[in-house]
Amino acid sequence: MAPHRKSRPPSSLGLRTPALATAALTSVALLSQTAEASPAAEPRPSTEEVQKKIDDLYQQAGTATEKYNAAKEKTTKQRKRVATLLDDVAQRTEKLNSAREALGSFAAAQYRTGASAPDSASLLLADNPQDYFDQTQLMNRLTARQKQAVDEYVTQRTTTSKKRQEASEGLETLTTTQSTLKTSKADVQRKLADARELLSKLTAEEKARLAAIERKKQEEARRKADELARQQAADAERRRQEAATQGTGAGTGAGTGTGTGTGTGTGTGSVPGSDSASSTKAAKALAFARAQIGKPYVWGASGPGSYDCSGLTQAAWKAAGVTLPRTTWDQVDTGTTVSVDSAQPGDLVFFYDDISHVGIYIGDGMMIHAPKPGAYVREESIYYMPIHSVVRPG
Repeated sequence: MAPHRKSRPPSSLGLRTPALATAALTSVALLSQTAEASPAAEPRPSTEEVQKKIDDLYQQAGTATEKYNAAKEKTTKQRKRVATLLDDVAQRTEKLNSAREALGSFAAAQYRTGASAPDSASLLLADNPQDYFDQTQLMNRLTARQKQAVDEYVTQRTTTSKKRQEASEGLETLTTTQSTLKTSKADVQRKLADARELLSKLTAEEKARLAAIERKKQEEARRKADELARQQAADAERRRQEAATQGTGAGTGAGTGTGTGTGTGTGTGSVPGSDSASSTKAAKALAFARAQIGKPYVWGASGPGSYDCSGLTQAAWKAAGVTLPRTTWDQVDTGTTVSVDSAQPGDLVFFYDDISHVGIYIGDGMMIHAPKPGAYVREESIYYMPIHSVVRPG
C-alpha cells in the first residue's frame, strides 16, 4: 500500500508569482520603449545666436587671412633670399675652383722645374693650406704671386663655406614658412566652410529675420557715423573761426580839421594741413579706393580685380606713392595714431581687438573697405565693427 502523503497547503509565494511576473514584463516593456525612443533634440539656436556665430566665423576667417598674408609675404621674401644665396654660392664656388686651379698650376710648374721642395707642392695642393702655415715655414719659400694665390684660395674657401651654411638655413626657414602658409590657408577655408554651412541650414523665415538684424545693425552704425560727422563739422567750423580771429587785425586813425585818414590791415588763416603734401597723397589714395568699389572681396588678394581688406588699403596708398606693409598687424604700426574724432580722409581705421580688419576713412564717419567673403568693396560706417584704432600713414 502506498504511503499517504499529507498534501501541502498552497504557498503564499506561489500566489504572488503571476503578479510579479506581470509587473516585471511591464517594466521591461517600458524600458524597451524608452531605449528605442529618439533622444530629445537640442534646442534650435535663435536667429541672433546664429548671426553672432556667423559674424564670429567671418572675423576668425579674417584673422586667418592676415596670418596667410603674413606667411605668404614671408615666403616670398625668403624664396628671393634663398635664390640670391644660392646664386652667390655658385659664383663663389667658381672663384674657389679658380683659386684651386691656380694653386695646382703653381704646384705642377714646381714639379716640372724642380724649383721647389716636395713640401711646397703639398702646401699648394692641400685641402686646407692654412694648416701648413701654422706648422711650417714654407711660406718663406713661396713667391709673392704664389702667396697671393694661397690667400685667395683660403678666403674663397672660408666665404663659400659660410654662404653654403646660410643657404642651407634659408632653405629650412623657407620650408617652415611654406608649411605655415599651407596651414593658414586651410584654416581660412575651414572657417568659411563653417559659415556657409550655417547659412545653408537657415529657413526662409530665419534668413528674413537675419536680414532684418543686419539692417538694424547698419542703421545704428550709420546713426553713429552721422553723429561723428556733425561733431567733426562743428570742430572744423570752430577751427576756421579761431583762425580768422587770430589772422585778422584792424586799425583806424583820424586827423583834426577837415581832413580824415583811415587805415586797415587784414590777414587770412587756413585749416592746418589742408594744402599739405600728406593731404594730396590722401586724396590720391581715396580716389583709388573709390575706383575699386564693386570689386569682390577675395581673401589673400591685393588687386587689381579683387581685394581683401589690407590688400585694398595697401594698393590705395601705393597709388599715392606710399608703401604700406601687407598685413593689418604691420599697417597699424605705420604712421601716427590719432583719435576717432580727429580722423581725416585717407586715415586707416582698424577693427577688433586682434586688429584683423582695416578700412580707409573717407570722412563723415564713413569708410571704404573690402568687408568679407561674398561681399564687395563698398562704403560703410566705421561703427559697423568695433574700432581698435585710427592711424594716419606717412
